[in-house]
Amino acid sequence: MKTMVSPSLLAADYTCLGKEIDMINNSNADWLHCDIMDGVFVPNISFGFSVLDPVGQICKKPLDVHLMIVNPDNYIDLCKNASAEWLTVHYEACTHLHRTIQQIKSKGMKAGVALNPATPVNVLEDILHDCDMVLIMSVNPGFGGQKFIRHSLEKIKKLKSMINERGCNTLIQVDGGVNLETGKELIDAGADVLVAGSFVFKAENPAEAINGLKEL
Repeated sequence: MKTMVSPSLLAADYTCLGKEIDMINNSNADWLHCDIMDGVFVPNISFGFSVLDPVGQICKKPLDVHLMIVNPDNYIDLCKNASAEWLTVHYEACTHLHRTIQQIKSKGMKAGVALNPATPVNVLEDILHDCDMVLIMSVNPGFGGQKFIRHSLEKIKKLKSMINERGCNTLIQVDGGVNLETGKELIDAGADVLVAGSFVFKAENPAEAINGLKEL
């Protein structure tokens, strides 16, 4: 399977958001990654549904929504209404993860589970078969432009082994410090989907940056 790329809207120029999304629409990006932060689960606030709703209206790529928030169950319907096709919640934020995943799927969305850098992949042993995707955070969540955490490569290898042993079709997504160098290492370790913010949106030619990642 060719590498999938989900550029992160967090790194876009918000003064010309429509233009940035047009670039994504006309690029070879597979999805558009949208980080929603609440300033509680992570020490930052990004944007809410007043931004996500119009983004969903004009973006032609599937919306890949990542909730970095407490009580994510309360926002599942809003994500569906904003045209999200993929919805990822944090293991660390869900008291009843299985129920949350089932709620996401009941709305017709694909369900992802994100793991912070300090959370081991074995916590998903009993839920992996229900996950459409696992998001490995290769930086601490909350801010873009952070340094890549190299231990993430070992986590991906372990997770890939767990997926293969169980015969699951679960995708592995990685977010944080992704560029051509780290991207190649991540793909070699077993990643399927690369989330890239600064590397894409700050590039001189964002569409070419996306193509470079897809060719890894």
